[in-house]
Amino acid sequence: MGLHLPPALRHRRFTLLWLGLLVSVAGSQMQVWALFWHIRTLTDQPIALGGIGAARIVPVVVFSLIGGAIADSFNRRRILYLTQSAMALVAVGLGLLTQFEHITIWHIYLLTAIQAVAIAFDLPARQALVPNLVPTEDLPNAFSMTSIAFQTGAILGPAVSGFVIAYGGLQVVYYINAVTYLAVILALVMMGDIPQRVSRARRQGLSLEAIREGVSFIIHQPIILSSMVLDFVATFFASANTLMPIVAVDVLHVGVVQYGWLSAAQSVGAVLAALIVSQINELRRQGALFLGSVIVFGIATVVFGLSPWFMLAWIALAVTGAADSVSTIIRNTIRQLQTPDEIRGRMTSVNQIFFQGGPQLGEIEAGVVAQIFGAPIAIVTGGIGSIVGVLLIARKWPMLRAYNGDEPVMAGASAD
Repeated sequence: MGLHLPPALRHRRFTLLWLGLLVSVAGSQMQVWALFWHIRTLTDQPIALGGIGAARIVPVVVFSLIGGAIADSFNRRRILYLTQSAMALVAVGLGLLTQFEHITIWHIYLLTAIQAVAIAFDLPARQALVPNLVPTEDLPNAFSMTSIAFQTGAILGPAVSGFVIAYGGLQVVYYINAVTYLAVILALVMMGDIPQRVSRARRQGLSLEAIREGVSFIIHQPIILSSMVLDFVATFFASANTLMPIVAVDVLHVGVVQYGWLSAAQSVGAVLAALIVSQINELRRQGALFLGSVIVFGIATVVFGLSPWFMLAWIALAVTGAADSVSTIIRNTIRQLQTPDEIRGRMTSVNQIFFQGGPQLGEIEAGVVAQIFGAPIAIVTGGIGSIVGVLLIARKWPMLRAYNGDEPVMAGASAD
């Protein structure tokens, strides 16, 4: 069977957003991996890298639920204007402090926390906007294409960042990232108005009742709740990204350019997996596929932690990326299809606490374990922990194993 144009890209407004994200994510990923390397140049203490996770998790916990209620109460497109602009300003701040040699670890933590506040409002609005851009039958493909945009950017970003750091300096990475946010802003301008269902939260205003309604919805939807818990557990235990500079320098004995390619490995695997999924018209046995992909993710993480060779480590990371891509596509499809449009922002905000909280708290945990026992042990035990977590969750929520993908859909979507 030959390749065909993915259905989601037949819708102009989604295509604009997709292209904007493709550019913006590349810049954002350049900055993420540059920050890890930057901290490694300021200190050789693994726990300092874990501090990035702490700087991100507090704003996510504090502001995510508010961000979800706002995404359901106000125009999502306008929210994205503000959040994208705020993140661009953070990148400019990092660049200026670095260029004039005033930056410290605490500056990095503070600006990372400010950016996390913007993300707490950006993600619920952006994910809840996608079902307004494509019809229901194209939604799984839309999330597959979104995964491709993110993972392609995550290949280009780290790979290019190594060269930019080596030949231009860290401040150039931050300036480039600031410019890439303009791609999403331009896409939002070209989209025009997006129809959006008005929720009770709009009539209530931003209220505790609106937030409580979103939390209650998740609690009473076991298929959504179980997918969120699994996401948290897997990423908490197998979050090894912040340890990458230590693995590159102290275990694999490579430089900043090789570090960039190592950082891009997960996204190479993720893009390949997402491309395959994008060519499949209907995914069935989604629950079993979801659980299996997370187990593969854990096994590959263990292999990465045990590897003394660059190439084996790169392949193991690529496998983790492929497995995570499959699980991401499935879990996003499950959640968005099983959630009414007027509550999607709040659902995404609760989900954000799980899927952002897992990696960020995992970075802290990995930093502490690496500080005491070394980076390889932190990575290996994390992979084992994620596998055990999958088995326990599959036992607790058997309906997740049985989920097929053709269950009744709770809400439709509009498209242009």
